[in-house]
Amino acid sequence: MARIPEVFGPTVDEHTRCVHYVTELDIIAIRFACCDRYYPCHLCHSETADHPAQQWPREKFDQPAILCGNCWTEMTIETYKSVDECPECCAAFNPRCAAHSELYFDSK
Repeated sequence: MARIPEVFGPTVDEHTRCVHYVTELDIIAIRFACCDRYYPCHLCHSETADHPAQQWPREKFDQPAILCGNCWTEMTIETYKSVDECPECCAAFNPRCAAHSELYFDSK
C-alpha cells in the first residue's frame, strides 16, 4: 500500500483543511518546492516553516506536488491546473485557489 504523505501546518481535519481555509472545497495540500513538504496553504507554510516559500518553476510542473485531501491522490501541477476536481475521486476543488497561484507556481 502506498504511503500517505504527511501534511504539515495547522490542519483542522483529515481532508487537509487548515485554520485559514475551511470550506468544503478546501481539500488540497501543496508540496512546497523549497522543502518538499505538504502544507494546506501558503499561510500555514509561512507560520510554521523556518524558511521562505519558493515557487515551483515551470519546468517542474510535471512533478507530483498536489495532494487531494479527499482520496489522498497525488497529482502533478500540470494536472491540477487543468482540472476543477480530483481526477481520481471527482471531489471538487476550490476555484478561488487560482487567486493564490502565483504564490506557489511560476506564472512567467
